Formats: sequence, structure tokens, C-alpha cells
Amino acid sequence: MAPTTVPGKHVDIRLWTRPETVEDQAMRQLHNIAALPWTFKHVAVMPDVHYGKGATVGSVIAMRDAVSPAAVGVDIGCGMTAVRTSLHAEDLPEDLSRIRSTMEAAVPVGRAQHKASAFTGRDADDWDTFWRRFDDLTPAVKANAGRALHQMGTLGGGNHFIEICLDTKKQVWVMLHSGSRGIGNLLAQHHIEVAQSLAHNQELPDPDLAVFLAGTPQMTAYRHDLYWAQDYARRNRAVMTRLVCDVLRRRFPQVTFDDPISAHHNYVSEETHFGEEVLVTRKGAIRAGNGDLGIIPGSMGTGSYIVRGLGNPDSFESASHGAGRRMSRNKARKHFTEADLAAQTAGVECRKDAGVVDEIPGAYKDIDEVIANQQDLVEVVAKLNQVVCVKG
Repeated sequence: MAPTTVPGKHVDIRLWTRPETVEDQAMRQLHNIAALPWTFKHVAVMPDVHYGKGATVGSVIAMRDAVSPAAVGVDIGCGMTAVRTSLHAEDLPEDLSRIRSTMEAAVPVGRAQHKASAFTGRDADDWDTFWRRFDDLTPAVKANAGRALHQMGTLGGGNHFIEICLDTKKQVWVMLHSGSRGIGNLLAQHHIEVAQSLAHNQELPDPDLAVFLAGTPQMTAYRHDLYWAQDYARRNRAVMTRLVCDVLRRRFPQVTFDDPISAHHNYVSEETHFGEEVLVTRKGAIRAGNGDLGIIPGSMGTGSYIVRGLGNPDSFESASHGAGRRMSRNKARKHFTEADLAAQTAGVECRKDAGVVDEIPGAYKDIDEVIANQQDLVEVVAKLNQVVCVKG
């Protein structure tokens, strides 16, 4: 769909959804972002938009010489990874509970962590150099080195998940969603507090939109820690992907795997748009440059999409990061029951208890409608449907 433009104080708001579908809280957030003097060109709003802490989930915010740490959020580098396997539906057992339990044993979920470091020489990149960079992070997180080490390769809770999916050709995929775990949260909270204490942020309409300015030591420190946390998140997903693929290798020795598709959807990137160098914050959005492969998941019973970006400049070459919530977690817990969850996840091997009722498909927007609303941003490569879903 063509975007709808809503006038803003400093820049306009361009929405890839109908404005009347955006809840009042989220629209107020978008107007606050559009009023900031550093916001560039316009605010791009994805079809999965909803209210979020700090900034609206499903928003793309380009700024000149500034960045807002709370707009990025506390799960720095949160994103998705997907891998197509050589397996097909007929290779899987009828009872998938054993595969789910083996995955849960291989990858700690919720508050659990590894007892020893989970990365090995089989994982990509220079791990020694990466871990030595921990010593250069803000002193506020130095006591958490051990925790950061043992959380590498862990899922967490909330909307994070690991799934076994089938595409329309009945080929098996591994897909997972997670970020920078506890260390990213600590780094974000520290820098948000620093930003909110700065004099130039005292008159903002929303203190959560406090920014760091280019050329200041606070900006330099934040970008250093931010990029490290984004790298941590990428590596975290890579380790989990390898652990899940190892589960399948043990069960199916003949299996092979394609190269992974991986994309952040809570992050900052230095990019050029409309002829200017800007800092782009994607808060619940993926990069969708021309040819970029991305992942747009639905909820735990409704399917997901592998997409290829079309490089639309008006969205700052971005697309949605998922279906997006249509109901808060608290409201979902009050509105739905365990029986509702079981009905809405029929056919999926997953938790169906009260602890994950807030993740019920009914609490999310219609993923097919979300995809339809961004046909000028991405093209569909594959549609996946979950058969196993692991939640923290």
C-alpha cells in the first residue's frame, strides 16, 4: 500500500498502515519523535506499529548527528535468524515432542544460562578479540562479564522463540528470535540514564526520547557500547543456530544446511539516505535494501515470511519486523485462557500453559495483512508455518 502522510511538528509521519488502526499512545509517541529537531526527513512507520517503551515499535527514525538510546530500546540488536535445511516434512517424526525437548535441553531458555561458554571453534568470527573488547565497555557493566559469557547462546523469554518450520514445499527450516540478553539490557539502561541527565534533553516532550549529540564523549561511549552489543546479539543467534542445527544433525545425520539469513530489528546503523549521512534507528523494523533477505515472523501459531527487500527510499529501505502486538501482555492475560492458547496453537508442538498466554496468536496482528500492507517494501520469498515452537 502507498504510505499515508500525517503532518508532524518538525517532520511528517509516513505510515504503511491506516492511521486509525494506530492506538492513541503510539500515535502520541510518533508525534513526539516527529517533533524532535534532529529527526530527518520523516518518521517511517511500519504496518506492525504499536506502542513501545522509549519509542514506537515498528518505527524507523533517521537523525542528523544524534541518536536516542531509549528509541533503540533495552534489547539492543534483537533480531532473527533462519536456516533452510535439506529435510522435508516426511523426514520428521509424527510426535515432535522429543525434538522440542532436545532443543530446550541444548539452548537454555527463560532465565537459564550455560554452565560454561557455549561457543566453540566451529562458530564464526574471532571470539578472542570480541571478548577482549568487553574490558573497554562502560565500567557500569564490568561485574557482569561472567553472566554475559554464560548467556551467549541462550534464548531468554517474552517473545523470543526457536522454531522448526515448514515452507510451502514442505522443506524444513530452523528459525529463532533473540538479542543481546542481560548485558545489552544493562548497557542500554546505563546510557539511557546518562542521556536523560544531559542539559539539552530537559525540555523534551518525552524524557524517553533523550538523545546523545555527535561530537560529545557521551555519544562516543554509547556508540562504542551499542555496536559491541549489536555484535553480541548477532553472535548469540549464531551460537543458538549452531546448537539447534546440532540437535538435528544428531537426529538426522544426512541433514545439510543453507547459509543462514540473519537480521537485526532493534538497532542503529550509519547510512546515507536522500543524499545525507544519518544515523538510522530501526525500532522493530528490518533493513530492506534492494535484494536484502529478511525475516518477518508472525506469532507462535500463524506462520512467518522470508522476504527480499525492494529498497524503497521512503521507508529508509526498511520493512516490518513481525506481526506486531494488537494487545498488551496484561490485556492478553486477562482476555485469553489456556484453552484459547491450545486452540490457537493446534498442530504446533509448543508450551500451552498460563506462562505464555500473553504470547497467544490472538494478541498479535494478522501477519498476512501486515505483509500485504508492505508490498512496496518487500517481496515474499517463502512462507513458513511452525510445527515446533520453543518459548522461554
